[in-house]
Amino acid sequence: MASLYFRQLLSGRDFAAGDPVAVQMVNFSYALGDRDSGEALLVDPAYAVAELLDALRGDEMSVVGVLATHHHFDHVGGTLAGHHVQGIAELLEVVDVAVHAQRAELQAIARGTGVPASSLVGHDGGDVVEVGGVGVALLHTPGHTRGSQCLLVDHHLISGDTLFLEGCGRMDLDGGDPEAMYGSLRRLAELPGDTVVCPGHRYSPAASAPMAALRETNVVYGPATEADWLAAFARP
Repeated sequence: MASLYFRQLLSGRDFAAGDPVAVQMVNFSYALGDRDSGEALLVDPAYAVAELLDALRGDEMSVVGVLATHHHFDHVGGTLAGHHVQGIAELLEVVDVAVHAQRAELQAIARGTGVPASSLVGHDGGDVVEVGGVGVALLHTPGHTRGSQCLLVDHHLISGDTLFLEGCGRMDLDGGDPEAMYGSLRRLAELPGDTVVCPGHRYSPAASAPMAALRETNVVYGPATEADWLAAFARP
């Protein structure tokens, strides 16, 4: 494969250090691309988007697109409880690029961010987004939202809010579905054991871990059957 560029950036530390919401939410944004071409995609850019762009410029990379794991404000920007979070709307004021998301998320992203539909590209599970010579496979993983997706590139899985190193994403918000989450988690567990899972939040001491370790240690992989899983994790 082309020379992979992959960078994990923690909100409240690596960018948006003065933002109390960013510090509390501990979101990860990611940059991935092709070092040979100097092109990169930003994954879930929120909070201080200018700082994210500066970080890539410092690596001599230019942003040619955005990948969104799902529509929540802490991943793509928007407003919650009167607090506005920067995101793709502010990013597109600086760089004119496409925002790639799972098809079921497009309306929610447009509604929450105000970004016009013309800037959004809808995808289905199994699609591949190319950046330089690097291909990013899109895995549709509903459960946290209807259109949540994970991103697979060169043995790295950016898992958004589907799978954390400890636990999984909430299923009690709009679009959450425990049965769909169970299916998504089981499909992710079938990835090779050396796949490095890189989550959407730092809810654990480690920032990433191999799938083989998560299959052994993450509580969401404990129950043996779907019925047991739903009894343990689905709220009544």
